[in-house]
Amino acid sequence: MPWVEQSWGHDLLAHRHRLLGYWSFWLMMAHVVLFAVSRAGDDRGEGPLRALYRLFVGASWMLLTSLGTFMIIVVVVTSIRVVRKRIRYESWHLIHLYAYLGMALAFPHQIFDGTHFHDLWTQAFWWAMLLIALITTLIYRVYYPLRRSLRHRLHVAEVRRETPGVSSIVMEGRDLDRLRAKSGQFFIWRFLGGPGWTRGHLYTISAAPHPEKLRITIQAIGDGSGRATMIKPGTRVMIEGPYGTLTEDVRRHPRMVVIAAGVGITPFTGILADARYEPGEVTVIYRVSGIHNAIHLEELEELAQRRGIALHLLIGSRRAPGSWFPDGTPSGRTDTRALTLLAPGIAGSDVFVCGPRKWNDLVRDSLKAAGVSKHDIHLEDYSW
Repeated sequence: MPWVEQSWGHDLLAHRHRLLGYWSFWLMMAHVVLFAVSRAGDDRGEGPLRALYRLFVGASWMLLTSLGTFMIIVVVVTSIRVVRKRIRYESWHLIHLYAYLGMALAFPHQIFDGTHFHDLWTQAFWWAMLLIALITTLIYRVYYPLRRSLRHRLHVAEVRRETPGVSSIVMEGRDLDRLRAKSGQFFIWRFLGGPGWTRGHLYTISAAPHPEKLRITIQAIGDGSGRATMIKPGTRVMIEGPYGTLTEDVRRHPRMVVIAAGVGITPFTGILADARYEPGEVTVIYRVSGIHNAIHLEELEELAQRRGIALHLLIGSRRAPGSWFPDGTPSGRTDTRALTLLAPGIAGSDVFVCGPRKWNDLVRDSLKAAGVSKHDIHLEDYSW
Protein backbone atom coordinates (compact mmCIF):
# COMPACT_ATOMS: atom_id res chain seq x y z
CA MET A 1 0.00 0.00 0.00
CA PRO A 2 1.57 3.32 -1.07
CA TRP A 3 0.94 5.20 2.17
CA VAL A 4 2.59 2.40 4.16
CA GLU A 5 5.57 2.14 1.79
CA GLN A 6 6.08 5.92 1.72
CA SER A 7 5.85 6.16 5.53
CA TRP A 8 8.36 3.41 6.31
CA GLY A 9 10.41 3.04 3.14
CA HIS A 10 11.10 0.01 0.95
CA ASP A 11 14.25 -1.12 2.80
CA LEU A 12 12.54 -1.17 6.22
CA LEU A 13 9.47 -2.91 4.82
CA ALA A 14 11.63 -5.52 3.08
CA HIS A 15 13.50 -6.16 6.33
CA ARG A 16 10.27 -6.55 8.31
CA HIS A 17 8.73 -8.70 5.59
CA ARG A 18 11.73 -11.01 5.79
CA LEU A 19 11.65 -11.08 9.61
CA LEU A 20 7.91 -11.75 9.84
CA GLY A 21 8.12 -14.27 7.00
CA TYR A 22 10.74 -16.39 8.72
CA TRP A 23 9.02 -16.18 12.12
CA SER A 24 5.71 -17.20 10.54
CA PHE A 25 7.43 -20.10 8.80
CA TRP A 26 9.11 -21.44 11.94
CA LEU A 27 5.88 -21.15 13.93
CA MET A 28 4.05 -23.00 11.17
CA MET A 29 6.71 -25.73 11.18
CA ALA A 30 6.46 -25.98 14.97
CA HIS A 31 2.71 -26.52 14.56
CA VAL A 32 3.30 -29.26 11.96
CA VAL A 33 6.00 -31.07 13.95
CA LEU A 34 4.23 -30.90 17.32
CA PHE A 35 0.95 -32.05 15.80
CA ALA A 36 2.75 -34.93 14.05
CA VAL A 37 4.45 -35.99 17.31
CA SER A 38 1.12 -35.89 19.10
CA ARG A 39 -0.65 -38.01 16.50
CA ALA A 40 2.28 -40.42 16.07
CA GLY A 41 2.28 -40.97 19.83
CA ASP A 42 -1.39 -41.90 19.67
CA ASP A 43 -1.03 -44.36 16.82
CA ARG A 44 -4.07 -46.55 17.69
CA GLY A 45 -1.91 -49.62 17.19
CA GLU A 46 -1.28 -48.86 13.51
CA GLY A 47 2.35 -47.72 13.81
CA PRO A 48 3.78 -44.21 13.67
CA LEU A 49 4.36 -44.14 9.90
CA ARG A 50 0.82 -45.23 9.12
CA ALA A 51 -0.49 -42.70 11.62
CA LEU A 52 1.48 -39.90 9.95
CA TYR A 53 0.25 -41.02 6.51
CA ARG A 54 -3.33 -40.95 7.75
CA LEU A 55 -2.75 -37.50 9.25
CA PHE A 56 -1.01 -35.77 6.34
CA VAL A 57 -2.63 -37.59 3.42
CA GLY A 58 -5.81 -39.37 4.44
CA ALA A 59 -7.41 -36.87 6.83
CA SER A 60 -9.93 -34.35 5.59
CA TRP A 61 -8.32 -31.56 3.52
CA MET A 62 -4.85 -32.62 4.68
CA LEU A 63 -3.49 -33.74 1.31
CA LEU A 64 -4.04 -30.21 -0.04
CA THR A 65 -2.56 -28.80 3.15
CA SER A 66 0.54 -30.98 2.84
CA LEU A 67 1.05 -29.83 -0.75
CA GLY A 68 0.60 -26.21 0.32
CA THR A 69 3.09 -26.64 3.16
CA PHE A 70 5.65 -28.13 0.77
CA MET A 71 5.25 -25.13 -1.55
CA ILE A 72 5.82 -22.68 1.30
CA ILE A 73 8.92 -24.64 2.39
CA VAL A 74 10.34 -24.34 -1.14
CA VAL A 75 9.62 -20.59 -1.15
CA VAL A 76 11.41 -20.06 2.16
CA VAL A 77 14.41 -22.24 1.27
CA THR A 78 14.94 -20.38 -2.02
CA SER A 79 14.69 -17.06 -0.15
CA ILE A 80 17.72 -17.84 2.02
CA ARG A 81 20.43 -15.47 0.86
CA VAL A 82 23.00 -18.20 0.11
CA VAL A 83 20.50 -20.12 -2.04
CA ARG A 84 19.00 -17.06 -3.71
CA LYS A 85 22.40 -15.94 -5.00
CA ARG A 86 22.68 -19.20 -6.93
CA ILE A 87 19.40 -19.01 -8.84
CA ARG A 88 18.18 -16.60 -11.50
CA TYR A 89 15.95 -13.76 -10.35
CA GLU A 90 13.24 -14.88 -12.78
CA SER A 91 13.25 -18.39 -11.30
CA TRP A 92 13.17 -17.05 -7.75
CA HIS A 93 10.29 -14.71 -8.59
CA LEU A 94 8.23 -17.51 -10.12
CA ILE A 95 8.88 -19.80 -7.13
CA HIS A 96 8.00 -16.99 -4.72
CA LEU A 97 4.54 -16.66 -6.26
CA TYR A 98 3.79 -20.22 -5.16
CA ALA A 99 3.43 -18.85 -1.62
CA TYR A 100 -0.02 -17.61 -2.65
CA LEU A 101 -1.02 -21.06 -3.89
CA GLY A 102 0.45 -22.72 -0.82
CA MET A 103 -1.57 -20.51 1.53
CA ALA A 104 -4.74 -21.09 -0.53
CA LEU A 105 -4.30 -24.89 -0.37
CA ALA A 106 -3.79 -24.79 3.41
CA PHE A 107 -6.77 -22.52 4.06
CA PRO A 108 -9.65 -25.10 3.98
CA HIS A 109 -8.24 -27.22 6.80
CA GLN A 110 -7.97 -24.12 9.00
CA ILE A 111 -11.70 -23.45 8.63
CA PHE A 112 -13.11 -26.97 8.59
CA ASP A 113 -10.62 -28.85 10.79
CA GLY A 114 -9.22 -26.17 13.08
CA THR A 115 -10.57 -26.56 16.60
CA HIS A 116 -10.40 -22.78 17.12
CA PHE A 117 -12.67 -21.99 14.16
CA HIS A 118 -15.82 -23.99 14.83
CA ASP A 119 -17.80 -20.96 16.00
CA LEU A 120 -19.41 -18.73 13.42
CA TRP A 121 -17.79 -15.51 14.67
CA THR A 122 -14.28 -16.99 14.64
CA GLN A 123 -14.78 -18.27 11.09
CA ALA A 124 -16.09 -14.83 10.06
CA PHE A 125 -13.02 -13.19 11.63
CA TRP A 126 -10.60 -15.51 9.83
CA TRP A 127 -12.40 -15.12 6.50
CA ALA A 128 -12.35 -11.34 6.93
CA MET A 129 -8.58 -11.32 7.62
CA LEU A 130 -7.84 -13.35 4.49
CA LEU A 131 -10.27 -11.38 2.31
CA ILE A 132 -8.81 -8.04 3.41
CA ALA A 133 -5.34 -9.27 2.46
CA LEU A 134 -6.62 -10.61 -0.88
CA ILE A 135 -8.58 -7.44 -1.74
CA THR A 136 -5.63 -5.24 -0.81
CA THR A 137 -3.35 -7.28 -3.06
CA LEU A 138 -5.79 -7.13 -5.97
CA ILE A 139 -6.26 -3.37 -5.60
CA TYR A 140 -2.63 -2.31 -5.24
CA ARG A 141 -0.87 -5.02 -7.25
CA VAL A 142 -3.41 -5.48 -10.07
CA TYR A 143 -6.04 -2.73 -10.36
CA TYR A 144 -3.89 0.37 -9.83
CA PRO A 145 -1.00 -0.81 -12.04
CA LEU A 146 -3.43 -1.67 -14.86
CA ARG A 147 -5.29 1.63 -14.53
CA ARG A 148 -2.11 3.71 -14.48
CA SER A 149 -0.54 1.82 -17.35
CA LEU A 150 -3.63 2.30 -19.51
CA ARG A 151 -4.01 5.95 -18.55
CA HIS A 152 -0.41 7.03 -19.14
CA ARG A 153 0.29 4.83 -22.20
CA LEU A 154 4.01 4.50 -21.54
CA HIS A 155 6.15 3.17 -24.36
CA VAL A 156 9.87 2.92 -25.03
CA ALA A 157 11.09 5.92 -27.02
CA GLU A 158 14.86 5.33 -26.97
CA VAL A 159 17.47 2.86 -25.72
CA ARG A 160 20.99 4.24 -25.56
CA ARG A 161 24.25 2.77 -24.34
CA GLU A 162 25.87 4.74 -21.51
CA THR A 163 28.94 2.64 -20.63
CA PRO A 164 29.97 -0.98 -21.22
CA GLY A 165 27.11 -3.10 -19.83
CA VAL A 166 24.94 -0.11 -18.86
CA SER A 167 22.09 1.37 -20.91
CA SER A 168 19.41 4.00 -20.39
CA ILE A 169 15.81 3.51 -21.47
CA VAL A 170 13.78 6.65 -22.15
CA MET A 171 10.01 6.17 -22.05
CA GLU A 172 7.35 8.56 -23.20
CA GLY A 173 3.73 8.82 -22.11
CA ARG A 174 0.98 11.26 -21.34
CA ASP A 175 0.19 13.17 -18.14
CA LEU A 176 3.11 11.56 -16.32
CA ASP A 177 3.07 14.42 -13.82
CA ARG A 178 -0.13 12.88 -12.41
CA LEU A 179 1.98 9.97 -11.15
CA ARG A 180 3.50 12.44 -8.65
CA ALA A 181 6.82 10.63 -8.92
CA LYS A 182 9.85 12.19 -7.24
CA SER A 183 13.52 11.96 -8.10
CA GLY A 184 15.02 8.99 -6.26
CA GLN A 185 11.88 6.85 -6.38
CA PHE A 186 11.49 3.62 -8.30
CA PHE A 187 8.82 1.76 -10.22
CA ILE A 188 8.24 -1.91 -10.92
CA TRP A 189 8.53 -2.15 -14.71
CA ARG A 190 7.15 -4.72 -17.15
CA PHE A 191 8.17 -4.41 -20.78
CA LEU A 192 5.44 -6.02 -22.89
CA GLY A 193 7.65 -7.53 -25.52
CA GLY A 194 9.38 -10.90 -25.61
CA PRO A 195 9.70 -13.57 -22.93
CA GLY A 196 9.53 -12.71 -19.24
CA TRP A 197 7.19 -9.72 -19.67
CA THR A 198 5.02 -10.88 -16.75
CA ARG A 199 7.87 -10.49 -14.24
CA GLY A 200 8.35 -7.05 -12.78
CA HIS A 201 11.76 -5.48 -12.18
CA LEU A 202 12.62 -2.66 -9.78
CA TYR A 203 14.46 0.24 -11.43
CA THR A 204 14.91 3.74 -10.07
CA ILE A 205 14.18 6.67 -12.34
CA SER A 206 17.54 8.18 -13.29
CA ALA A 207 16.42 11.66 -14.31
CA ALA A 208 14.11 14.25 -12.84
CA PRO A 209 10.48 13.32 -13.68
CA HIS A 210 9.06 15.04 -16.76
CA PRO A 211 5.36 15.36 -17.73
CA GLU A 212 6.05 13.37 -20.91
CA LYS A 213 9.20 11.33 -20.18
CA LEU A 214 10.73 8.95 -17.65
CA ARG A 215 14.24 7.52 -17.79
CA ILE A 216 15.80 4.50 -16.13
CA THR A 217 19.41 3.32 -16.32
CA ILE A 218 20.09 -0.41 -16.15
CA GLN A 219 23.21 -2.49 -15.65
CA ALA A 220 22.91 -5.80 -17.51
CA ILE A 221 23.78 -8.25 -14.74
CA GLY A 222 20.97 -10.79 -15.15
CA ASP A 223 18.57 -12.25 -17.70
CA GLY A 224 15.86 -9.68 -17.01
CA SER A 225 18.12 -6.62 -17.04
CA GLY A 226 19.96 -8.00 -20.07
CA ARG A 227 16.71 -8.31 -22.01
CA ALA A 228 15.61 -4.85 -20.88
CA THR A 229 18.66 -3.22 -22.46
CA MET A 230 17.69 -4.78 -25.82
CA ILE A 231 14.09 -3.57 -25.79
CA LYS A 232 12.95 -2.12 -29.10
CA PRO A 233 11.51 1.41 -29.33
CA GLY A 234 7.72 1.37 -29.37
CA THR A 235 7.43 -1.44 -26.80
CA ARG A 236 4.55 -0.82 -24.39
CA VAL A 237 5.40 -0.59 -20.70
CA MET A 238 3.37 -1.42 -17.58
CA ILE A 239 4.28 0.30 -14.32
CA GLU A 240 3.67 -0.20 -10.64
CA GLY A 241 4.49 2.65 -8.28
CA PRO A 242 6.05 5.07 -7.60
CA TYR A 243 7.71 3.67 -4.49
CA GLY A 244 10.66 4.64 -2.34
CA THR A 245 11.58 7.27 0.25
CA LEU A 246 15.13 8.06 -0.92
CA THR A 247 14.07 11.54 -2.04
CA GLU A 248 14.85 15.11 -1.13
CA ASP A 249 12.00 14.99 1.41
CA VAL A 250 14.18 13.11 3.93
CA ARG A 251 16.70 15.96 4.14
CA ARG A 252 17.19 17.70 7.49
CA HIS A 253 20.12 19.99 6.61
CA PRO A 254 20.96 22.53 3.90
CA ARG A 255 24.18 20.69 3.06
CA MET A 256 24.02 17.39 1.16
CA VAL A 257 26.68 14.79 0.35
CA VAL A 258 26.12 12.09 -2.28
CA ILE A 259 28.35 8.98 -2.20
CA ALA A 260 27.80 6.43 -4.97
CA ALA A 261 29.52 3.48 -6.58
CA GLY A 262 29.02 2.47 -10.22
CA VAL A 263 25.36 2.29 -11.21
CA GLY A 264 24.53 3.54 -7.71
CA ILE A 265 24.77 7.10 -9.06
CA THR A 266 21.52 6.72 -11.03
CA PRO A 267 19.06 7.43 -8.15
CA PHE A 268 20.85 10.73 -7.49
CA THR A 269 21.09 12.31 -10.94
CA GLY A 270 17.46 13.40 -10.71
CA ILE A 271 17.80 14.55 -7.09
CA LEU A 272 20.84 16.66 -7.96
CA ALA A 273 18.92 18.21 -10.85
CA ASP A 274 15.77 19.33 -9.03
CA ALA A 275 16.67 19.48 -5.31
CA ARG A 276 16.77 22.79 -3.46
CA TYR A 277 20.31 23.91 -2.57
CA GLU A 278 22.69 26.80 -3.05
CA PRO A 279 26.10 26.69 -4.79
CA GLY A 280 28.68 25.08 -2.50
CA GLU A 281 26.13 23.14 -0.40
CA VAL A 282 26.42 19.82 -2.29
CA THR A 283 29.32 17.40 -2.63
CA VAL A 284 29.27 14.33 -4.88
CA ILE A 285 31.77 11.49 -4.36
CA TYR A 286 31.48 9.02 -7.21
CA ARG A 287 33.47 5.77 -7.13
CA VAL A 288 34.03 3.97 -10.45
CA SER A 289 36.44 1.26 -11.55
CA GLY A 290 37.51 3.28 -14.60
CA ILE A 291 36.72 6.55 -16.31
CA HIS A 292 34.98 4.65 -19.13
CA ASN A 293 32.54 3.22 -16.52
CA ALA A 294 31.38 6.60 -15.18
CA ILE A 295 27.63 6.76 -15.85
CA HIS A 296 26.02 10.08 -16.86
CA LEU A 297 29.39 11.77 -16.39
CA GLU A 298 28.67 14.62 -18.82
CA GLU A 299 25.36 15.22 -17.10
CA LEU A 300 27.03 15.32 -13.68
CA GLU A 301 29.75 17.68 -14.89
CA GLU A 302 27.16 20.03 -16.40
CA LEU A 303 25.19 20.03 -13.13
CA ALA A 304 28.38 20.63 -11.14
CA GLN A 305 29.26 23.65 -13.25
CA ARG A 306 25.74 25.10 -13.40
CA ARG A 307 24.71 24.57 -9.77
CA GLY A 308 28.03 24.79 -7.95
CA ILE A 309 28.44 21.13 -6.96
CA ALA A 310 31.81 19.82 -5.75
CA LEU A 311 32.23 16.69 -7.88
CA HIS A 312 34.92 14.17 -6.90
CA LEU A 313 35.43 11.29 -9.31
CA LEU A 314 37.36 8.50 -7.59
CA ILE A 315 38.91 5.98 -9.99
CA GLY A 316 39.89 2.46 -9.01
CA SER A 317 39.32 0.00 -6.20
CA ARG A 318 38.14 1.38 -2.88
CA ARG A 319 41.12 -0.14 -1.08
CA ALA A 320 43.74 0.93 -3.62
CA PRO A 321 46.37 3.36 -2.17
CA GLY A 322 45.38 6.94 -2.88
CA SER A 323 42.04 5.97 -4.40
CA TRP A 324 40.08 8.24 -2.05
CA PHE A 325 41.87 11.37 -3.22
CA PRO A 326 41.62 12.76 -6.77
CA ASP A 327 45.20 14.06 -6.58
CA GLY A 328 46.54 10.61 -5.65
CA THR A 329 47.47 11.49 -2.07
CA PRO A 330 48.26 8.18 -0.31
CA SER A 331 45.37 7.30 1.98
CA GLY A 332 45.63 3.58 2.69
CA ARG A 333 42.57 2.68 4.74
CA THR A 334 41.88 6.17 6.15
CA ASP A 335 38.42 6.41 4.57
CA THR A 336 37.09 8.57 7.40
CA ARG A 337 39.86 11.14 6.96
CA ALA A 338 39.26 11.16 3.21
CA LEU A 339 35.52 11.78 3.67
CA THR A 340 36.10 14.74 5.97
CA LEU A 341 38.58 16.27 3.53
CA LEU A 342 36.51 15.67 0.41
CA ALA A 343 33.30 16.90 2.04
CA PRO A 344 34.04 19.51 4.73
CA GLY A 345 31.19 19.75 7.23
CA ILE A 346 29.97 16.25 6.44
CA ALA A 347 29.01 15.70 10.08
CA GLY A 348 26.27 18.32 9.66
CA SER A 349 25.00 17.14 6.28
CA ASP A 350 22.47 14.72 4.86
CA VAL A 351 24.46 11.90 3.29
CA PHE A 352 22.93 9.81 0.49
CA VAL A 353 24.69 6.50 -0.22
CA CYS A 354 24.01 3.93 -2.93
CA GLY A 355 26.19 0.99 -3.94
CA PRO A 356 26.65 -2.76 -3.37
CA ARG A 357 25.64 -4.01 0.07
CA LYS A 358 29.17 -4.65 1.42
CA TRP A 359 30.44 -1.33 0.07
CA ASN A 360 27.50 0.45 1.69
CA ASP A 361 28.28 -1.14 5.04
CA LEU A 362 31.91 0.00 4.89
CA VAL A 363 30.94 3.55 3.88
CA ARG A 364 28.33 3.70 6.64
CA ASP A 365 30.93 2.71 9.25
CA SER A 366 33.28 5.41 7.95
CA LEU A 367 30.49 8.00 8.09
CA LYS A 368 29.65 7.14 11.68
CA ALA A 369 33.34 7.42 12.58
CA ALA A 370 33.32 10.86 10.93
CA GLY A 371 30.54 11.97 13.28
CA VAL A 372 27.57 11.66 10.91
CA SER A 373 24.34 10.84 12.76
CA LYS A 374 22.63 7.62 11.73
CA HIS A 375 19.48 9.68 11.10
CA ASP A 376 21.37 11.68 8.46
CA ILE A 377 22.56 8.62 6.52
CA HIS A 378 20.12 7.73 3.74
CA LEU A 379 21.29 4.47 2.27
CA GLU A 380 20.08 2.34 -0.62
CA ASP A 381 21.44 -1.01 -1.73
CA TYR A 382 21.25 -1.23 -5.52
CA SER A 383 21.58 -5.02 -5.45
CA TRP A 384 18.12 -5.60 -3.95
